[in-house]
Parts: sequence; structure tokens; C-alpha cells
Amino acid sequence: MAGVISAPTLGFFSVKKTSRDSRKLNNGNLLCHGIRAMRVEKPLEELYNVRVERQVSPERLKELDVSRWSMWKTGKCKLPWDWQVDQLVYIEEGEVRVVPEGSQRYMRFLAGDLIRYPKWFEADLFFNGPYQERYSFRAYGDD
Repeated sequence: MAGVISAPTLGFFSVKKTSRDSRKLNNGNLLCHGIRAMRVEKPLEELYNVRVERQVSPERLKELDVSRWSMWKTGKCKLPWDWQVDQLVYIEEGEVRVVPEGSQRYMRFLAGDLIRYPKWFEADLFFNGPYQERYSFRAYGDD
């Protein structure tokens, strides 16, 4: 199946200047009102297939048996990471900024979030302070 890929553009389109559409600035130059095209970017979670559930309920945690998952802790640091398998992560304390490889943007996850990172995802993880998570590796089809 073929798809169409289009690159987002950002531009400025000017309109015809009239006395009604423009006004003089202090330096005598004219200011023309225009229309700005907006750049619409998909959320990184969608682009990289990272699934997030915010403020997960105690019922959902019990359903997943999160209390039996492995625990990992760290402090303030930067950690390059790549996922060899799907991984479910429940953040118990702190926050993490996840910068996908090759991206300038980041995803921010906080305590109470449940994140599913896909297999082969690569990113830098930034921790600004104490952080604690529970994690579980998943096989294809596990949910």
C-alpha cells in the first residue's frame, strides 16, 4: 500500500496593502497585516507509537499487577536508551523527559503515568531529580 508523505511548511502570505490594511510605524515604514500559515505537528507519542495513560487508576494498576513488576530508581542524570522489546513503565515518583533519537522535541511523563515504549525505540532520557518506576517487558500481543 503506497502512502503520500508531505512535509509541513511554515510561511507568510502577504495581502495587498491599502490604507485600511496597513498603518505607519514610528519610523515611517508601513506595517502590512497578513495571514500566517500554521505548522501542525503530530504529537511525538503518535509519531513514535509510544502509548500513554495519564493518572492511572488503582483498579488499572491492580489489573496489570504493577506491584509485582521490577523496580528501578535513579537520580538526576541523562541516560541514552534503546528498547529491544516492548516495555510497560509505571512512574511512581518523579518525572522523565524522553527525547527520541534525531528529534529536538521531547515527551514529558510524570508520576502516575503508564507508558508503553515500543520495541526498537531509541531515545535519551533526562531525569531532573529522584525518579522511581516499575517496569515490565512485554512480548508482541501482550496487553
